[in-house]
Amino acid sequence: MKLLVTGGAGFIGSTYVRRRLAERPADRIVVLDKLTYAGRRENLEGAAADRLELVEGDVADRGAVAAAISGCDAVVNFAAESHVDRSIEDPGAFIQTDVYGTFVLLEAARRAGIRHLQISTDEVYGSIAEGSFTEASPIEPSSPYSASKAGGDLLVGAYQRTYGADALIVRASNNYGPRQHPEKLIPLCILNALAGDSLPVYGDGMQVRNWLFTEDFAAAIDVVLEAGEAGAVYNVGGPEELPNIEVIERILELTGRDASLIEHVSDRLGHDRRYSLASERTESLGWSAEVGFEQGIARTVAWYRENEDWWGPIRSGEYREYYARQYGRELGGSEAKA
Repeated sequence: MKLLVTGGAGFIGSTYVRRRLAERPADRIVVLDKLTYAGRRENLEGAAADRLELVEGDVADRGAVAAAISGCDAVVNFAAESHVDRSIEDPGAFIQTDVYGTFVLLEAARRAGIRHLQISTDEVYGSIAEGSFTEASPIEPSSPYSASKAGGDLLVGAYQRTYGADALIVRASNNYGPRQHPEKLIPLCILNALAGDSLPVYGDGMQVRNWLFTEDFAAAIDVVLEAGEAGAVYNVGGPEELPNIEVIERILELTGRDASLIEHVSDRLGHDRRYSLASERTESLGWSAEVGFEQGIARTVAWYRENEDWWGPIRSGEYREYYARQYGRELGGSEAKA
């Protein structure tokens, strides 16, 4: 197959691209990525360069999408503004990419007569006090980010019902792993702990998340792309549910730090308390999670410890300004000390 992977230079997108090229030696991939702060060429280093084309462009640009999709057999859409905190600062950017960009891709895929797989999030469902969300659960987004993703998902469903488009959705729980931008909880805390800096924790830290190692999600995407039903939604949840504070405590153990680094800060606006996804529909296609949290978080901490050349430029650039705005203080040292 020849795939168009939008947002393929980001965290989850690049994991998928690297895995697909490694496991499918006859495949070719065109990555269309805006290469903003979270999309980086470095994320694709080491992938099969002879079968990979990286195109810098915006999914909201019809011309760029039309050129990139030419000759492709399917589209996998990772392209998104994806950080809740940034969506609270600037909702418009999220609507432009996550809603309008999805529209542009759906139009292009429909005209080309190819499959569109939308990568989405459990956050579109909102918070759940007990039990787990199924694909039939109503969507009740809480943040501008989750609302923009819900808008894109609704367009996917509408295109399938209105035009008969071969379009479907996969919704994941919280991903973690190598190459995740350090604005997100796990890499932020790993790098702060390595530097001996404080770890900001929203509220009491008891927000529960369903943690999914990114390699497991990449495997699920392939299963859904190959065997999923047009118009359907497929949930992909991680094998463990853990509150944020327990995740942070485990990171402290793995980095040789103690709880004195934990700094409770004001909770995020509209912060969902608990996410949980039931994945039986995806599992019925043959997928199951293989990496438990203990194994996954150890691998993740080890990767960040060994790859300062990847994260060093991030922590010394625009990220420091963002961090100061978000947490009301300057980020500590930019180099690991442990």
